[in-house]
Amino acid sequence: MHTEPTPEFLTALNAHTGILYKVANIYCSRPEDRSDLIQDFILEFWRAWPRFEPARAKVSTWMYRIAMKVAINAHRGASRSIRAADALPNPLIDLAAADAELVNGDDDLHALHQLLARFDAIGRSLILLYLEGYSHAEIAEITGLSVSNVATRIQRIKHSLSSDFKGIST
Repeated sequence: MHTEPTPEFLTALNAHTGILYKVANIYCSRPEDRSDLIQDFILEFWRAWPRFEPARAKVSTWMYRIAMKVAINAHRGASRSIRAADALPNPLIDLAAADAELVNGDDDLHALHQLLARFDAIGRSLILLYLEGYSHAEIAEITGLSVSNVATRIQRIKHSLSSDFKGIST
């Protein structure tokens, strides 16, 4: 393992910090939990970086895949990885930005977070990736689900939301 982050790693991380914030915000309501989860993301990215193959996946797809797995495992209560306190210089990114993005968000952002909170961990991932514009095939690649499973689950989520909104509007 590297002892210091490479310029390529830091460039990739900084170019895609929005992914970290979005995933952390849909899984954690407390700032300290979001901060811990983001640190877990970075640690897992760092561990996986030597195996990243740009010819096989975009950096954003690769980061989403890792972030979703880490978030879902943390959400399910899986044991957290033991952090090597000096494995990475701290901080690599401004963790306060994740909180500022959520706190300073408009009413639509707050409503979205409330809406996402009612779904299970995988459902949250699917919604986030769908809203980000990823295709069913790309979502399947990121989540490890089959394309048909992704399509079915997204359709069920849409139906559930549609039913809820019909109930509200009548």
